[in-house]
Amino acid sequence: MSGLSGTEQEGCRKMLSLLSYSDLMALCDTVTNKLITVVSTGEAMDAILTCSKSAEELLKRRKVYREVIFKYLISEGIAMPPDADKNQLARRAMLFWALNSRVKSNKASYVSTPADEEMDFSSAGEEISACDYMALGKQFCQWFYNPVNTQNPTLGQEPLHWGPQHFWEDAWLILCYSAEVQKIDRFQGAELVSQNLLALVRDERLFFSPNLEPHGLKCEATPHGLVMAAVAGTIHREQACLGIFEQAFGLIRSPLDANSWKIKFTHLRMRGQNELTGGEEMTSPAVTYSSNELLSLCERGLYF
Repeated sequence: MSGLSGTEQEGCRKMLSLLSYSDLMALCDTVTNKLITVVSTGEAMDAILTCSKSAEELLKRRKVYREVIFKYLISEGIAMPPDADKNQLARRAMLFWALNSRVKSNKASYVSTPADEEMDFSSAGEEISACDYMALGKQFCQWFYNPVNTQNPTLGQEPLHWGPQHFWEDAWLILCYSAEVQKIDRFQGAELVSQNLLALVRDERLFFSPNLEPHGLKCEATPHGLVMAAVAGTIHREQACLGIFEQAFGLIRSPLDANSWKIKFTHLRMRGQNELTGGEEMTSPAVTYSSNELLSLCERGLYF
């Protein structure tokens, strides 16, 4: 019996489909110790999944190349820096599967992200707990940087649909740059917000890699029904890591559809490597937004 969960089996099967025929058969021989004879790729995948003790063990196999895991994550809409090593990619895949397993077991689908539709959240009950807000915020951030990063032409991906439909008409954006000098730009209106975020990845060719570990993510909610999500991460251009970013979002549920949410505001601050202090972690940045700062952004977002 396989030691992999149903979600892990589904993900690993997709990943195995990216292997060449010869590599898949060689992997099957290794995992099964040549005790099982297979005659097709489907049988080989079944044997590999059945005989693997865990997803971690399978991902560590030599034939499961770094490039294969990277391609799988991209196909699932998970943004990763191009220079991430195999261990980082494997951990990200296992985190993705673990999160999906929890969501399914709770009978809740926090985010549904068809390319041309709004963000769609739902919960099992009317009230959402603090724990659920963390899951909601994590799924949102996982979604948001997917269509954004695919607009970067250097990645060679088919750009996913991106536009003002994901924002409220009066949405606003504040961009804070800090390199040699500090610069702050403000934009209001769904079209302007959408276009200026798009310009960062399409024209500036930036790649945003969010840190979805607990210290890289913060989520809160207000009595007004606004959900706030803040995330930290690294900024890349091709093979170079340029610095770190923090981005806060205010999400408001649509009054016409209880499961549909849009972005009311977003606050993005970016810092180059030369602006970082010695104690700041480049590979795993943490959120520094305080609760009071998020509340201030919330009030500004509601009455901008």
